[in-house]
Amino acid sequence: MVSLTVNGTLHRIESEPDTPLLYVLRDELGLNGAKYGCGLGQCGACTVIVGGEPVLSCVTPLVVLENKSVTTVEGLGTIEAPGPLQEAFIAEQAAQCGYCIPGMMMRAQALLQRDPNVSDEAIRAHMEPNLCRCGTQMRILKAIRRAADRLRTASAEQAGAGAG
Repeated sequence: MVSLTVNGTLHRIESEPDTPLLYVLRDELGLNGAKYGCGLGQCGACTVIVGGEPVLSCVTPLVVLENKSVTTVEGLGTIEAPGPLQEAFIAEQAAQCGYCIPGMMMRAQALLQRDPNVSDEAIRAHMEPNLCRCGTQMRILKAIRRAADRLRTASAEQAGAGAG
């Protein structure tokens, strides 16, 4: 049995230790945001965040995640209250078929958590491992920039409020 915190909730997972995280998320926990794309860690559709870093859940065995914290796209917000990145993807209409979008969001979220002041070049380099076959990369990049702008503005407002 492996203990795993997913989106803030502790779970005791009974799958075999070599079971890929993607299968645990989808089959045991009912979290279907992370998608099965290639099963080889080459497309990024299955990306989640573990310890602040984007991780390809289709090739990450459960055993290496003991006592770790995992965030999936479901952990970013809800339909009623989407998170800043989700709002940006909606506003920029960044999804066409939508299959790659959860993985794109999770990779972008990891980047923006580290540095909301990220450059366009850094965004492009960071997002490179995730593939979009529909060709919405420009909208995806625009959405990430929008979310980064919002996070920077919120941070500046908090700093200003704290100074007074």
